[in-house]
Amino acid sequence: MNDTQLWQKVQSLTTAQKVALCRGTNAWQTASIPEKGIPSLRMADGPHGVRVEDAAGHKQNGGPSKPATCFPPQVTLACAFSPQLVKDVGAAIAEECLHYGVGLILGPGTNIKRSPLGGRNFEYYSEDPLLAGRLAAAFIEGTQENGVGTSLKHFAVNSQECFRMSINAAVDERALFDIYLRPFEIAIKTARPDTVMASYNRVNGEYATQNRRLLTDILRLRFGFGGAVVSDWGAIDERAAALAAGCDLEMPASGGVSDKAVLAALKSGALPTTALDTACFNILRLVYRRAAPCAPQPACNWQAHHALAVQALEKSAVLLKNDGMLPLAPSAGRVAIIGQMADEPRYQGSGSSVVNPKQLVSFLAAMKTAGHPFVYAPGHRGTKTTPKMLAAAVAAAQNAQQVVLFLGLPDAFECEGYDRQHLDLPACQLKLLSAVQAANPNVCVVLCCGGPVATPWLGKVRALLCLHLGGQGLGTAAVRLLYGQANPSGKLTESWPLAIEDTPCYHSFPMGPCEVAYRESIYVGYRYYNTAGAPVQFPFGFGLSYTSFAYSALRLAEETLAPGGTLHASLRVKNTGAAPGEEVVQLYLAHEDSATYQPAHQLLAFHRVALQPGQEKELSFTIPYAELSFYDVASGEDVVEAGHYTLQAASHSRDIRLCAGFAVQGATLRLDAAHSAHGPYGNIQGNTFPTKDFAALYQKPLQENRLPQKGEYGRHTPLGLMTDGAAGRVLLRTARFFARRFIRFSQDAEANRLAADATSYYLPFKNVPMNTDGIVPPRAAAALLRLCNGQGGLGSLLAGLLLRR
Repeated sequence: MNDTQLWQKVQSLTTAQKVALCRGTNAWQTASIPEKGIPSLRMADGPHGVRVEDAAGHKQNGGPSKPATCFPPQVTLACAFSPQLVKDVGAAIAEECLHYGVGLILGPGTNIKRSPLGGRNFEYYSEDPLLAGRLAAAFIEGTQENGVGTSLKHFAVNSQECFRMSINAAVDERALFDIYLRPFEIAIKTARPDTVMASYNRVNGEYATQNRRLLTDILRLRFGFGGAVVSDWGAIDERAAALAAGCDLEMPASGGVSDKAVLAALKSGALPTTALDTACFNILRLVYRRAAPCAPQPACNWQAHHALAVQALEKSAVLLKNDGMLPLAPSAGRVAIIGQMADEPRYQGSGSSVVNPKQLVSFLAAMKTAGHPFVYAPGHRGTKTTPKMLAAAVAAAQNAQQVVLFLGLPDAFECEGYDRQHLDLPACQLKLLSAVQAANPNVCVVLCCGGPVATPWLGKVRALLCLHLGGQGLGTAAVRLLYGQANPSGKLTESWPLAIEDTPCYHSFPMGPCEVAYRESIYVGYRYYNTAGAPVQFPFGFGLSYTSFAYSALRLAEETLAPGGTLHASLRVKNTGAAPGEEVVQLYLAHEDSATYQPAHQLLAFHRVALQPGQEKELSFTIPYAELSFYDVASGEDVVEAGHYTLQAASHSRDIRLCAGFAVQGATLRLDAAHSAHGPYGNIQGNTFPTKDFAALYQKPLQENRLPQKGEYGRHTPLGLMTDGAAGRVLLRTARFFARRFIRFSQDAEANRLAADATSYYLPFKNVPMNTDGIVPPRAAAALLRLCNGQGGLGSLLAGLLLRR
């Protein structure tokens, strides 16, 4: 259906039909209008596998859902630095979506990892916007080229779970465009996703779902997005304002509670009819493009997808330490395998993205299949151990030549809905590690985690292999990696700090209840550590191999890069070791004489190359002039600044192998003191980033994070902060009761309890009508709010509940 026909279809709808089309009809489908020939589009959660809710499905992880391939989550997959691998995974997920009649998958997630404590970091790619954007684009291409739409999320600046549904993210313009919006811009301009998902939080004072500057001025006019904007589930504040701002589709169904408000806004003229028509046009274009395959397709190739999941982990696992212990020799004798996760693997994160795996292979099962001799002792159960369990683990270690010790974060330590509290492994695992290492010093630790962990014990072990969250093929891939059938080649996509106190946002993460100030500005991850010269445990881009690589002959074809031109770079890489391997060559850009504050360097390009022992290849890079640009706060545009630049060829961000300088013709900047290279952000000495310095960048009033008192509660007040009176306490307990009944993010009961309690605590009062599917209608909700404020309202509440209005 072409655009003219779509507009004709829009004009054929009644106003009521248009309003209904712009909201979900249930949790996963758009509204159908059979009499107008408009089908319903079915969606499903992602992004590391398709989660199709199904009451008859196996309740294996996050509640009933149909079996699907659980690929390594994005935290893991990103470490391969391979857009092609991500594209292949996207294509396989699309095939499974079609198999189940799903036309749109809710992914990829491309938010920046501002802090290693972010509760949903395992769903995101990186702390670096270029890497995140290019990998997101690859997923979109792989999925959409195979007939299934995507939803690029969460737009935007959604970096903490604490008060996530009401918090205001206060971020300066430079950081907003160069860090937090850049991956979305790259993915949109490169791959053209069908939809973009607007996030829960506010961005610089306005909810993302009704932020016209964000959704129209930036997303559509600046980035050229032409698809539909869908809200995150329950993110809408005022639906008429959201439609006017450019949010087309409210999800999920809300019992129609917002329809009256939209109709009233249309009648008063507060919502232009053209805004509603445009939303309907965007939704219809999506529906007609993606609803056609929403009937189950023939069976897909499950075994091929499982093999891809194994391969993906083999290419993504990161070898963080090895003194020669690895690879294990099959002839070296019996191995002691210790740790509960060797038998019950943690292979994905907890939350709405959880997948019911079609096939799951533990490390123990894979060892049995491979025929390697071993003895096993769990050593702990969850977050607890006993003297008996420790004794069994010690005995196993003493009677083996080598120890493979599985450690990691349990579901309750990192889960959607709340942020991590610290970087430590569970105390029982640390106790186990000390006991095992004392019994046998030949210890290789295998880590299963969704982000960085503190490693003060690193000196006690001979090898450390980080699988992150390995997907359903974790066991098979881990055996092949440890025994040298596959060579680790992953590189870290986020810096691992020595301690949480060292992180750039330590003094401003998380914040709330009103606002979180992104005081570190552009200095996220390695941009901070490498500029401030701060020590880290493992730097961005780091990863070892069973072989070694030599770099040589970095050449630039241009001495001077002019506007509109292209920089052509080449270098040679040689495998100087005895094993086949793959290296990720990273190019960084350093700008020494900028008029504004800049990081020491930033990732400009990367290339993954496979080499046999002794083999050498020449790699070529083509870098357009615009890739050197950054946001100029004075002009409000991306500019390339004139000056001298250095291209750095590196194995990781702190292992610069080769350098080449070149000149650039471009703009001359004129900036105020706060934004200049001579201002506070041009000479950072630590991670304090004083509020007064940030305020000069932000150039807007900063909110006070004050707890509301009874009588001050409003629609946006989280339920957990409305407990000064009995009514508020009853409301929170009621919300918690239902959350605990229905939230099933994990097999771990503690994770489910924590997620349910956090969800109900952080839930803004405005969500009560939607989350009750209209059982508590707007009039009753208003009376309930007055009751919580001690202003009466009991009679109105009862009347509203009885009359359902």
